[in-house]
Amino acid sequence: MIFGMTTQDLVTYIVSILIGMTVHEAMHAWVGYKLGDTTALDQGRISLNPLRHIDPLTSVALPILTLVLFHAPILAAKPVPFNPARLKFDEFGAALVAAAGPFSNLLLAIIAAFLDRLTPVGSTSEHMLGIFIILNVALFVFNMIPIPPLDGSRVLYAFAPRPLQELMEQLEPIGLFVIFGLVLLGGANGWLGNLNDWVLNLLP
Repeated sequence: MIFGMTTQDLVTYIVSILIGMTVHEAMHAWVGYKLGDTTALDQGRISLNPLRHIDPLTSVALPILTLVLFHAPILAAKPVPFNPARLKFDEFGAALVAAAGPFSNLLLAIIAAFLDRLTPVGSTSEHMLGIFIILNVALFVFNMIPIPPLDGSRVLYAFAPRPLQELMEQLEPIGLFVIFGLVLLGGANGWLGNLNDWVLNLLP
């Protein structure tokens, strides 16, 4: 047992996070490219190679530390660079780039949910798919929180009135601290867990 999990579960969590994180970041990069910005392409970020998207501090050290301290991993991949001035559709283009990541996680969860229906009940495969689904739903829900610098903030920014945009701009320098506090206050048994469960119940 490691961190209260079997070795098999731990490996499944790690592989699921790597897949979800890699697809998430690659989709950010790909949509940015399709909207006219080659910044991510030039840096090799349109890739399904996890090593292209891993940050040693936020993708490795941080989840280990938070798993030990809070029994829940908090992590972030290396941010995908983009130039808003080169995107089509201005703020709405930036919103599409931002939404591409979390919605790719939701799509992965939906695909896994369909596969889960074809898997024998109680089997190892069903258990592993369950972990994969839960983690990708969590990546979707967490990243769509509309607080800078999370993806949801860019989506909201595109549609928000100017006063709200100004508030979000002021919040951005301390956004990470606000997010960290919200995660600690709304973990698996709080509002964040309830939101995850609500999305999970919508899956087929």
